[in-house]
Amino acid sequence: MVSSYGPHFGEEAPLVGRYGSGTIFFTNCNLRCLFCQNYSISQLGEGQKVSKEDLAYMMLSLQARGCHNINLVSPTHVVPQILEALELAVESGLHLPLVYNSGGYDSVETLRILDGVVDIYMPDMKYDDEETARELSGIGNYPEINKAAIKEMHRQTGDLEINEEGVARRGLLVRHLVLPHGLAGSGNKRDSEFSQQRNFPQHLCQYHGSIPSLPPGFSNSKFRTANIIHGIP
Repeated sequence: MVSSYGPHFGEEAPLVGRYGSGTIFFTNCNLRCLFCQNYSISQLGEGQKVSKEDLAYMMLSLQARGCHNINLVSPTHVVPQILEALELAVESGLHLPLVYNSGGYDSVETLRILDGVVDIYMPDMKYDDEETARELSGIGNYPEINKAAIKEMHRQTGDLEINEEGVARRGLLVRHLVLPHGLAGSGNKRDSEFSQQRNFPQHLCQYHGSIPSLPPGFSNSKFRTANIIHGIP
């Protein structure tokens, strides 16, 4: 299922360029984040069923509109369907870099299937604490899975490469979620390992707490994401 698609100018700067990032928002998600800014899409199932032919058409349409890349948002749970559509799109002339835009809760086994297919990985690094991940996103063992996933992503694509126009063409871009009260573990040992690498940080007011079930202190709060372009040790 797809919620929407089109040129997106609110994405991370290295993806946007002059003509925008060609985003395709997939319905549902393998995370259950209480603060998700796309809650109606990720949790409530807002979207329409599409065939592989429809999905291939979306990719080609975004290319025809001048987008710099094809940005697959929340793709983790629909990788087989994406690969089927991608085969059709490539046969019809798709040549843009492919962006895998995920919450960072990806299995290494799935990522290895994408080796040589994905050009740019853009995962989240949401939490350093497993209990926080379980409470706010309904998932277990996030730190371990996230770290293994990011290392595999970097093995495949390396550091982020920027062209002369300032647009990413290949590599890894990690987004670290900054939560109130230090819940994301920002500034701890793991976060420091990333900040010591070659990086290009940005801060965005992207995540927000607007869901009634948020824990005390989260309602009507805005969260920041620090976007880090770097290598992984």
